[in-house]
Amino acid sequence: MDPHYRIAIFGSARIREGDQEYKDVFAIAKALAESGFDVVTGGGPGLMNAANSGHRSASSGTHSIGLNIRLPHEQVANQYLDIKHEFDRFSNRLDTFMSISDAVIVAPGGIGTLLELFYAWQLAQVQHICETPVILFGAMWKGLLEWLKAEVLSRKMISESDLRMIFHVNDVKKVVDLIRKIHSDRSSGGHVCTNYERYKVVFDLQDNGNGEE
Repeated sequence: MDPHYRIAIFGSARIREGDQEYKDVFAIAKALAESGFDVVTGGGPGLMNAANSGHRSASSGTHSIGLNIRLPHEQVANQYLDIKHEFDRFSNRLDTFMSISDAVIVAPGGIGTLLELFYAWQLAQVQHICETPVILFGAMWKGLLEWLKAEVLSRKMISESDLRMIFHVNDVKKVVDLIRKIHSDRSSGGHVCTNYERYKVVFDLQDNGNGEE
């Protein structure tokens, strides 16, 4: 794979075309393609299909990538993939996601999406990744962030700095603008991970320290 800037988009396989979340992810992926970025998904249905089809609709010459997983009830790869690879194990698949992705968007989803979110978040926490922002997209994440603050942070099992690593954004345009800005800073030699608080101020993502828009 060539060194394109790549954004992983995680999200539910159960959300259908016509749902608002589907339309939003389609729009995000299309705008990312128009910005010259590749998109990486799990390659399946639902929001993965939304991301890959949205990206492909831009006809930008960038890559729509799918990292599919073999499951007992087989997950069929969607038809919008320029590059496809299949995995037998979630662990290998997760490592590949993180090794080839420069930013992560976590759209609404279930257990698999939560696994992907917390894996990326832990890598950021232990500084195995630094220049790879993790962006929670959608209102459903507000409750999780509030629970983490009330039940986990309050017992000092995580720190305030752990929560500051995460962006929470509800607006399609702000997601795209944020990624464009982070990419620009990284390309110019800036240290993205030291600018997280500034990005939250610039993009008006402040809400008691958890970065919600």
